[in-house]
Amino acid sequence: MTRVTVAPMMEWTDRHFRYFLRLLSRHVGLYTEMVTTGAILHGKAERLLAYDPIEHPVALQLGGSNPEDLAACAKVGERFGYDEINLNVGCPSDRVQEGRFGACLMAEPELVARCVSAMRASVYVPVTVKTRIGIDDKDSYAELAHFIGTVAEAGCGHFIIHARKAWLQGLSPKENREIPPLRYDMAADLKRDFPQLRFSLNGGILDLDQAEKHLQTFDGVMLGRAAYENPYVLAQVDQRFHGVTDVVPTRAEIIERFKPYVAAELARGTRLHSMTRHILGLFTGVRGGRIWRRFLSENACRPGAGLEVLDQALLAVRGVGEMASAPHAA
Repeated sequence: MTRVTVAPMMEWTDRHFRYFLRLLSRHVGLYTEMVTTGAILHGKAERLLAYDPIEHPVALQLGGSNPEDLAACAKVGERFGYDEINLNVGCPSDRVQEGRFGACLMAEPELVARCVSAMRASVYVPVTVKTRIGIDDKDSYAELAHFIGTVAEAGCGHFIIHARKAWLQGLSPKENREIPPLRYDMAADLKRDFPQLRFSLNGGILDLDQAEKHLQTFDGVMLGRAAYENPYVLAQVDQRFHGVTDVVPTRAEIIERFKPYVAAELARGTRLHSMTRHILGLFTGVRGGRIWRRFLSENACRPGAGLEVLDQALLAVRGVGEMASAPHAA
């Protein structure tokens, strides 16, 4: 069972970032960015859903509210080999609301139940729901429990709870990730009152110490921005939660393992910046982190930039470490 996962994040959890994260942990669960049903049904599914087999276990997150469309897209996702299909009932952005999906669906538990039922009938892989604890003034525990119970009866056995409510008007998506207070107690009440269901906790989890604490209550934890801004936080997941005895790879070793993927993508015409923008935080919190970030930011976007940029960035970081450890002159 995957106990630690990385949240689906728009413009962040693309296939390049997911591949990079898999080099840090073989067991952490990965999610795609939210993909709308319209994009799959009327766009280029191959481009939207392609991924590297190394990414397993990887889940496809869908955005939509039409049961038939969601069922069709779930079937497409299963055909592509995704290990789980997740329904987004948590995003509060105006664009998402205009499409009548995301967090606004919390006001329509019966519709969400029909969506889940249709999706489950079309696939064999698990169908899960990622949701908030409430929206606007519909934020009581009774309303949340009614939503969970209604959707669970349709066949959803695993809920990912972002333990903040969402304001659909007046706050930006970024503010909705920060301003509404975290209510871990409400999520814990769900685990108590629905013991037959699995619950993963999302929101405000910054490191593996906090993750381990929450795993005493919940079946899983989901890290979001913390994993993106400091991805090396995931490097000890396998050893800490899955009994792996391998030595934790260094940051430099991770980059060396990433380079063959980068080279293959460059050969396909992918720009270096499309990949390195996701690894700017690899050295967060250690000496040389600012130099790493600045060097990649300034050089990876240049025309023709290649693997030499990664090599030079590593040399710059090593140089800082060597300067810091050099003996002072008498």
